[in-house]
Amino acid sequence: MELGKLSLGIGDRFGRQGQAQLRAFVQAAQNGVDLIPVWNKSNREHLIVHTEPTELRVEADAAVKSLNWKRPYHVDADHIGIKTVDRFLEPSDFFTIDVADFIGKPADDKAIDDLLNDCRKLCGTPAIAQISKPIQIDEKAIIAVGKKYLAAVREAGRVYRFIAKARGAQHCIIEVSMDETDSPQTPDELLLILAAIGRESIPLQTIAPKFTGRFNKGVDYVGDLVQFETEFNDDLLVIAYSIREFGLPENLKLSVHSGSDKFSIYQPIRRALRRHNAGLHIKTAGTTWLEEISAVAEADETGLKLVREIYAEALQRFDELCGPYATVIDIKRDRLPTVEAINHYSGTDIAAAIRHEPREPKFNADLRQLLHVSYKLAVERKDRFFSLLDKHAEFVGKQVTYNLFQRHITPLFG
Repeated sequence: MELGKLSLGIGDRFGRQGQAQLRAFVQAAQNGVDLIPVWNKSNREHLIVHTEPTELRVEADAAVKSLNWKRPYHVDADHIGIKTVDRFLEPSDFFTIDVADFIGKPADDKAIDDLLNDCRKLCGTPAIAQISKPIQIDEKAIIAVGKKYLAAVREAGRVYRFIAKARGAQHCIIEVSMDETDSPQTPDELLLILAAIGRESIPLQTIAPKFTGRFNKGVDYVGDLVQFETEFNDDLLVIAYSIREFGLPENLKLSVHSGSDKFSIYQPIRRALRRHNAGLHIKTAGTTWLEEISAVAEADETGLKLVREIYAEALQRFDELCGPYATVIDIKRDRLPTVEAINHYSGTDIAAAIRHEPREPKFNADLRQLLHVSYKLAVERKDRFFSLLDKHAEFVGKQVTYNLFQRHITPLFG
């Protein structure tokens, strides 16, 4: 099973916008962009919203049938490990193996010695044309990467072999995620990580490293755009070199776990993809939930009342809701509107504050981040919330499609 050159991971907390999401890919195809949809949902999300991975497969299949989609599509077991993969094996064909918890855990001395012996031939300056700064590899660097990343790579191999035994290696797409960690991987480190992955015989099709800067949930990138573009280009070059040198799949590509709406990095990414004729997998996370909640607020008074209620409780349960996402949100509490203020907002006002239109004067990034992590509160009001989604399905769906196509696909892929 081979992942296409360009693919977009689409999150859908409540599993109700599959058709609306796929319509954005239909529009992309009509505009000459061959883009593969990958529906993704993590074990954490399933637990919070009380769904099963099989439901995501049902949603994707139903959307594909409804819109007569003839191109490939996939269902991603997002951020799984050996303890959580079982329930995803039957419905998923894409597996994001998250090994962040194993980064920094020491591998045994023999394993590091074996890595050193196998990678010693890389010592010196690998000939990677166009890279911004020549990579320098020596034995010290190999040992350092072994101590920091080898345990994570070996864990990825263990999880992959478990998946392959259960499903058959030809029936799964493998991604390794190393983005949810403290420090970004340098191009030198990425090269040696890919060498270690090659030693594990993992048929890796995408890898998600951590980039410089902050990738907060639901809002734009915070960081040095010039530095990001340099790193992104260098990583593409390292991947191309690693495919040739380490026997990795020819379609191996970068994966960007964006946390949604990193609009400012889209043009640097687009330039890099064109410069190197490279592929990309990028995940949009929870944008769909935010489109749903802004749409129902705008649609009628009942929806507006529910959104005000969810927001008021989100303020009360701030620490509970934000705790699990502490490393990927940055909310200034003094910039959040008070409950009294929200109760004077119209539905249009709330929608303008939530939707990610940076030029909109009413847009509030802190409010958006808080609601991004508050979908648990909608679960607790599921009957009322789903009733509103059903009542305003056409309006909500148009917002979801517009968001994916106009704000994400068009600036990224044209």
